[in-house]
Amino acid sequence: MHPKYFAARDYNPKPIMPLYEVQHYITLTISQKDELAEAITKIHSTKFSTPRMFVNVHFTATSTLRTYVGGKPRQGNHIRATVRNGPSRTSEDWNDLTRQIHSAWTTIIGPGLPKLRRSDTEEADTSLRSVIICGEILGGMEAGFFLPPAGGDAEWIERNWGAFRERADRGEEEFGDLVAEVEERGLLGGEREGKEKREEMEMRREQARLEEMMGWGEHA
Repeated sequence: MHPKYFAARDYNPKPIMPLYEVQHYITLTISQKDELAEAITKIHSTKFSTPRMFVNVHFTATSTLRTYVGGKPRQGNHIRATVRNGPSRTSEDWNDLTRQIHSAWTTIIGPGLPKLRRSDTEEADTSLRSVIICGEILGGMEAGFFLPPAGGDAEWIERNWGAFRERADRGEEEFGDLVAEVEERGLLGGEREGKEKREEMEMRREQARLEEMMGWGEHA
């Protein structure tokens, strides 16, 4: 990495971006992991103003680990997230994020087994036992940049915009995607303008989904 980017143009250490760890005792296929990672990335980046590039998702298989709940051996599937917390993000924001992630798991992986089984046949439970949101990471750096606290994304993007563009122009794919996303979502225009842009885009997506359901969409 070039020294001037390692030093980062943001000189005050701030909390790094979110890290989601999917702890699964059931076997997940590559396509399931791809879909779930995409869903988590989309949920977090649209719920807040976080660029997709900085949403991290890791998968950890736990089938060989000895785990306990209430002092008894029990295996389960869990998602743990370490995020940036701040006054701009309320408990309802986090509860809504949790609901969306749980719904995504159920859609992609499965709802799980019924509470009462009709046979003694051992069958893997695909349900998601818990989603735990923890905040916050005290400090760090990602891709050569100290990252902002919750609610400070717009100012941080503006402060580092020249460096982002320069790295994109050098052919770094992830920064090319970052620049395109920032421009598409209006994240550079300030927090309020960016929020309005995101709400407008979400309304358009919802309208397009409705039109497809009604048979009016472009693919009808």
